[in-house]
Amino acid sequence: MFVVDDDPDVRVALDRLLRASGWQVKAYASAGEFLDGPPRGGRGCVLLDVNLPGMSGPELHERILERGIAYPVVYLTGNCTLSTGVRAMKAGALDLLEKPFDEVELLRVVELAITRDADRLTSAARLDGIRGRLARLSPREREVMDHVVAGRLNKQIASDLGIAEKTVKVHRGRVMAKMEVRSVAQLVHLCDELAASARH
Repeated sequence: MFVVDDDPDVRVALDRLLRASGWQVKAYASAGEFLDGPPRGGRGCVLLDVNLPGMSGPELHERILERGIAYPVVYLTGNCTLSTGVRAMKAGALDLLEKPFDEVELLRVVELAITRDADRLTSAARLDGIRGRLARLSPREREVMDHVVAGRLNKQIASDLGIAEKTVKVHRGRVMAKMEVRSVAQLVHLCDELAASARH
């Protein structure tokens, strides 16, 4: 759990509340301090003050995204304007809570953020596994897979690639084994997952 707020009283209050709920907490007094020692690995979320001195909360959020830090962000603000709220949501903030915050509501949002981050990590691990299987394919097996996923028949693939149909069957069998699928539908689903992740 990561807190970025220039108010020491707020940092202490959040530290106590979150630790009492079983979370490990690291607090930062400024955007620069956060960027000098950004969090890495594991589940978490960032509780981010909107009105930080120097670099604002939304500006820091943009830097966080640029660095590929994917933790959910929850904004905290003592003076929320419509433009601030819109900017926060456009940047992908999970929520925006006004100070003084309600402890029950804050903990509810934190639980939601942690659950979302756990889902992200699970999805990332699954995609890494699929990419690892894909990397085991030979160039020819990858060609055959692309044709299979496109709905081509063995005879058509053989003609397209200038190889024997029985050779296509051998490559196709190896593709299915290496990709750890039992049907073309499963293979298509894995490829669709990878394509969708590349678009985001």
